Amino acid sequence: MMKTYILIVAILGLGLVSCKQNNTAVAEATETSKESETISDMSIYNLPSTWTNQNGKDIQLKDLKGDVLVMVMIYTTCKAACPRLVADMRNIEKRLPESTSGKVKMIFVSIDPETDTPERLKAFAQENFMDQEPWTFLRSTEENTREFAAVLAVKYKEISPMDFSHSNIISVFNDVGELVFQQEGLGVNSDATIQNIEKAVSEM
Repeated sequence: MMKTYILIVAILGLGLVSCKQNNTAVAEATETSKESETISDMSIYNLPSTWTNQNGKDIQLKDLKGDVLVMVMIYTTCKAACPRLVADMRNIEKRLPESTSGKVKMIFVSIDPETDTPERLKAFAQENFMDQEPWTFLRSTEENTREFAAVLAVKYKEISPMDFSHSNIISVFNDVGELVFQQEGLGVNSDATIQNIEKAVSEM
């Protein structure tokens, strides 16, 4: 609401300066307004945090807007739950129908950014044959990681420098960043997850 109010004031202010219409400014303001209208208060695209992918490129979550996101939080040195989560993500991706091709991103978010550098994420992606679309690996600061984990209701705790206990949750977000479904557990039936991904794609 505050952003909209500021935008309206700015547009009205243009009229006070000159009677001539500034078409460029009005067009830009209209475009900004339309963009803000498509992102609800429940969208992860409101988070201002910066993330780095396996290729060393910095992005914000809003840069992912326009695709359905299937996200899970892992750490690459995990030898127990995480390999099974990777397998679950691979299984979901393989089961997606052709109609979803190019419209879904499969994203791994590290809960151990100190260890999971972009270089380590790149190596992990290559080891698992996931260094291409639709796979993306992300890491950020400890603070941003904890904030994002809270949004996903993922709990994690460092047990030792190389070991964490954590929730096993795969989350589905629609193309405007709203959480639409969560799959909890390891090796569970993913029928409902697939259905919700298809539904989110059909509503794009």
